[in-house]
Amino acid sequence: MKATEIDWDRFAEIIEKHAQKKWGLIPLLQEVQERFGYIPPETIGAVAEALDLYPSHVQGVITFYAGFSTEPRGKCVLKVCRGTACHVKGGKSILRVIKRDLDLEEGETSPDYQFTLETAACLGACFLAPAMMVDREYYGKLNPTKVTSVIGEYRKPEGDE
Repeated sequence: MKATEIDWDRFAEIIEKHAQKKWGLIPLLQEVQERFGYIPPETIGAVAEALDLYPSHVQGVITFYAGFSTEPRGKCVLKVCRGTACHVKGGKSILRVIKRDLDLEEGETSPDYQFTLETAACLGACFLAPAMMVDREYYGKLNPTKVTSVIGEYRKPEGDE
């Protein structure tokens, strides 16, 4: 399996929807990333042109916000909280279990593009500490068994592509 191919027709639809709306840069980038799983670097010039911006401005926004990526990411993005509450309640061991289970380090994507592992300074879910997110879903009050179970829910069945 490889990263999503760019569907230029779909990309053109996204651009058309947001064209000439400078305030629409972030929603446009979010939609591109949602569709392709990342923001393909070769699309930055077209985004800039559609919004009458410099490509460096678009690139600056992409690199400023941690939620954007110009590298292909996994189908499931796991974000482990490194905040104080999570740290105190065992977040470091949760990260260790995930690294071992997925054989990934922070910032890496599995070769099959199933998982990407990231950390966040805070997920804003201190009452769930230790916590992590898989895509937009929060999981909290984690322990090693629960983490393994959550990851299992997102593993693709053997033989699936």
